[in-house]
This record gives sequence, C-alpha cells and structure tokens, in this order.
Amino acid sequence: MNKFILLAGVTLLSGCMFGTSSEIKKAEKLLTHFQCNNIESAHMAHSSITSFHEQKLASSKQKVVSYIDSYKDGEKLFTIPLSEVVDQQYIIYKAACQNLGGIQPDFKD
Repeated sequence: MNKFILLAGVTLLSGCMFGTSSEIKKAEKLLTHFQCNNIESAHMAHSSITSFHEQKLASSKQKVVSYIDSYKDGEKLFTIPLSEVVDQQYIIYKAACQNLGGIQPDFKD
C-alpha cells in the first residue's frame, strides 16, 4: 500500500512539473509576439499621452518577462494559466503599439 501511495505522489508531482514546463514554453512563445514595428519616436510629438503609451509598451513586456522568470523559479503567481496572463498583457502591449502608430506583425500559430 505504501508503494502505491508513493507512486501516486511521484506521478502527481511529475505531472505538475511537466504541466508547468509546457505553460512556460507556451508563454515564451507568446512573448516572441511582443514586437512593435515602425515607431518613429524622433518624429513623434511627445506629450503625456505618448509617454503613457511608451511606458505601457515597455512595462507590459517587462511584466511578462518577470512572470516567466518567476514561474521558472517555481513560483506560481496566478490562479489562471500563465498563458492567459501573457495574453492579457499582450492586449495592453498591442493597444499601446497601435496608439503610437506602430504596426504589429501578423502571426500564424
């Protein structure tokens, strides 16, 4: 009976480990989509609005990098999957990019 309990525990822990690993890989793949092209900041009139969007562009990507690093260190920060958190940050990133006149590349998943 003890062997069965031990085997079940090891199976459960390894399943969590591999599930987390696939979540990290999926999040890292999504991170590659955080690209904003054709922003000409030298020609852009700087205002509080453009500064806000520039800050959102940088912070949303940095948050994702930080979240992925935390998950790699074994910390589970959210109750929802990491990929959903990355998707939420990507929406913010994409909106900031578009508001700055940037172009998002098309991705085929």
